[in-house]
Amino acid sequence: MKPVSEVLPKIAQSNELRVPAGTTVFDALTLLARFDVGALMVMRDGQLAGMFSERDYTRKIALQGKDSRSTLIDDIMTREVITVPHTARTREVMSLMSAKRIRHVPVTRDGQVVGMLSIRDLMDDIIADHEQTIEHLQQYIAS
Repeated sequence: MKPVSEVLPKIAQSNELRVPAGTTVFDALTLLARFDVGALMVMRDGQLAGMFSERDYTRKIALQGKDSRSTLIDDIMTREVITVPHTARTREVMSLMSAKRIRHVPVTRDGQVVGMLSIRDLMDDIIADHEQTIEHLQQYIAS
């Protein structure tokens, strides 16, 4: 399996999935909808401060009757974020995400966030690899 750094360039919007700390939940939800994603990285002074996800919204805003227009993501974001280095292998990262029950993981290089992957990104890449292997095997058998 390849390192996740080879999957990141395929995801053009990965670096756009960042919001500054202090953003309202409503504004963050607007970005989730615009990019059709389930999570955003929350940045403070250029560093990863947390993650905001649909799960955070449903559990900490909708179910508790809070107002998304006045609540800041700082108040409800997940602060303990699991990250992976850009050298991590796709299968390892997928296993980690499954074990930790998370669907998004920031990728780092030299301590800096370089993008974010979703479990869907990894599944799509693994499926493409499997399809390529099957095609090669079929060509080998046919020749």
